[in-house]
Amino acid sequence: MNQEQHTQWIKQKAFDLGFSHVGISKASFLEEEARNLEIWLNNNYHGKMNYMENYFDLRTDPRKLVDDAKSVVTVLMNYSTDKVQNDNNSPKISKYAYGKDYHLIIREKLNELHAYIKDNIGDVNARGFVDSAPVMDKVWAEKSGLGWIGKHSNLINKENGSFFFIGELILDLSLDTDLPIKDYCGTCSKCIDACPTNAIVEPYVVDGSRCISYLTIELKDELIPSEFKGKMDNWVFGCDVCQDVCPWNRFTKNHNEEWFDPHVDLLNLTKKDWDDLNQETFNKVFKKSAVKRTKYKGLKRNIKFINTKNS
Repeated sequence: MNQEQHTQWIKQKAFDLGFSHVGISKASFLEEEARNLEIWLNNNYHGKMNYMENYFDLRTDPRKLVDDAKSVVTVLMNYSTDKVQNDNNSPKISKYAYGKDYHLIIREKLNELHAYIKDNIGDVNARGFVDSAPVMDKVWAEKSGLGWIGKHSNLINKENGSFFFIGELILDLSLDTDLPIKDYCGTCSKCIDACPTNAIVEPYVVDGSRCISYLTIELKDELIPSEFKGKMDNWVFGCDVCQDVCPWNRFTKNHNEEWFDPHVDLLNLTKKDWDDLNQETFNKVFKKSAVKRTKYKGLKRNIKFINTKNS
């Protein structure tokens, strides 16, 4: 088999495993992105996510993550859904956390893809990544032609919008690469205008320390800064505002991955249920969900904060 055949086999297997899109780019140093990341960090846009300062060299060069890496296979997995929480007044969580924690699903599929490569191509050294190491997911997706990074800093696919999980398999096998596509954001500023906390400080630049996802998940302080009272738009885990208003998401299609379906009780929780949430209900509803990242204490903090918006 030659390089072209290897590429076709790997892509087809990725689709067979349930990935929505797959693209390939050459494993190389991200020179421009390294400069941009350094500026972003110097502006303290990472807030208290100190881990963003670590492993700068690994984050910007996949060859330091996998010895003799030659290719980055990037996969997308759709999580879009038209299911919504039934009580319009209840606290809201991002769609990505409705079902089972995506890290577990995608990691397992990447392991299957690697096993397939070893069985059918040879002893290829590879590592799979899904938010689990210093990898610039959106950058690799953009480089491999799966979309462009929009003004809200999320990846947008021209055919299917932006509700995707991203994973990578970095491997020491040369493959045919895909070409990036152009940016189709144009003069649109809907995501910037709609952000409840003005976190998109300029097109393509997000002050992470102002982002609701950061405030409700990454920030581990006992209290959320008071300047955000009345600005959280009822979000208590993540936020979908910038994606919900994006015109490209009119093309999105519902996922067909049963693991991403919401827990049977989740969508039926009323505002009172959320306000009265106890540890037992938390453990039941969010047992396998990404919401466990914020822990029961953190979720209660977030619920309390949105309820004190006028105090």
